Amino acid sequence: MNKINVKKKQVLQIKGDLYSKAYIVESGLLRSYTIDENGKEHIFMFGPEGWIVTDYASGDEPCDLYIDALEDSVVIQIEKNTELDFDQKKFIKRIRVLQSRIIMLMSASAIDRYEHFISTYPTIVQRVPQYMIASYLGITPEALSAAKSQRLKSQK
Repeated sequence: MNKINVKKKQVLQIKGDLYSKAYIVESGLLRSYTIDENGKEHIFMFGPEGWIVTDYASGDEPCDLYIDALEDSVVIQIEKNTELDFDQKKFIKRIRVLQSRIIMLMSASAIDRYEHFISTYPTIVQRVPQYMIASYLGITPEALSAAKSQRLKSQK
């Protein structure tokens, strides 16, 4: 394990890297994402304080995701072959969040996806540009704007 300071926009991993690492975010904000054949980014997850960001490829397989910093961050970098005592509750919660996200992407409306995003990431809504939130939700920025507007109208 190695604590490192990461600058905003610094790339920690690119697609295809071998022996990818895991990053525990102590402060700041990371994201993991992929880029399709048209050059469009698709955000897989955000990693605020206390979260672990990693590609789930095994140690010697090429990874699928890019990981970079959205803010200046302090992270603990972990080699994947390191023996760890891990918090099973946090791990199960992470899997649950990913499962819920997949189900939401398959079946939920834009407004429901946005509501889920707010409940999953309450501390980063104001820290992430709207186009990145839209990418995470699998919608256009225009659809996000419409969902936010609909949400405000329904709260009145």
